[in-house]
Parts: sequence; C-alpha cells; structure tokens
Amino acid sequence: MSFVLAGYKTEEVGKALNQDGIAVRSGHHCAQPILRRFGVEATVRPSLAFYNTCEEIDLLVAALHRLAARRRAV
Repeated sequence: MSFVLAGYKTEEVGKALNQDGIAVRSGHHCAQPILRRFGVEATVRPSLAFYNTCEEIDLLVAALHRLAARRRAV
C-alpha cells in the first residue's frame, strides 16, 4: 500500500510517522518506471501484514489525518 500525502514530501511523512513510532519506507522503492507512469517520483509505503493489530492500523490512520489537517491549516 503506497501513497503520497498532498502538500508533503514523502520524506517528511516518513519522519513524522517515525516520531509517532510508526515505521514506513519513503522513496522510489526501486520502482521508478511504474511510479513515473503514475506521475510520482516517490511514495510512502507502510508494510502491513497479518501480525499488525487493528490498533496499530488505527494509529497510522490517525497520524495521517493529523498530518493532513496540519497542512490544510497552514
């Protein structure tokens, strides 16, 4: 699940999530041709798996909502 957050560089999102204890990767993920096809150079990629809890996913979603709201307020 890769994404971009409007108004942010992917590195900014990764750093902000890291400060909340959420590990993600940001960058091109060795997939430059397909990313360029979709008009982006980099994405943020959380790696969700069977061992993630609902609470961890809720924490990720809440952190992304906070980041998005912060950028809209500026």
